[in-house]
This record gives sequence, C-alpha cells and structure tokens, in this order.
Amino acid sequence: MKKTDEIKGIGKWGRLHYDYLYNNKRTVINAMRMKGTLRAYLEQFDNDTQDTFEKLVKSTAEAENVTEKLKAKDQTEWLCRMNNIRNRVEEFVLKEFVYQ
Repeated sequence: MKKTDEIKGIGKWGRLHYDYLYNNKRTVINAMRMKGTLRAYLEQFDNDTQDTFEKLVKSTAEAENVTEKLKAKDQTEWLCRMNNIRNRVEEFVLKEFVYQ
C-alpha cells in the first residue's frame, strides 16, 4: 500500500502524526498495518487532536480576553491576537501530541 493511500482523507493532525511515525517509528506503522488498525488509529488521533486544539484556542482566547466585544471594537487587533493564540496552541499540540 502506498503512503498516500493510507492517509487519504485523514486530517492535518493525523497526517502530521503519520509522517512523524513513518520517519521515526516505522515499526509502529508496520505493526498497525499488519493488525489493520492504522487508518482507524489515524482518524481517531486526528479527531481527538482537533478537538483538543479547538478547546485550547477557545480557553486561551477567554483567558486573554480576546472576545466578540474586542472583535466588534477592533477587528484587526482581534485577528492579530487570535492568530497569535492559534500559532502558540499549534506549537503546543505539535510538540505534546503529534511528535510523540
């Protein structure tokens, strides 16, 4: 099976995790292939990680008072701060989940 066939239709986090496993822990990939659990694992990983990402973005935005009120007052400031939050959360998710 080709690498692209295994991850076709898998989201961002699942693809990134697959790439990490493929390049660093190939025996894990091969064991899951033999058991037939690779695709289900990647789908579940992607869904769980996406949920975590969204929750962390939301809670961080609330903690830093980046609200709809700010968005209505100053859209540019809101956008800059939300992009900063998303970037920080993405770095955290990559380090703590994807590259493990």
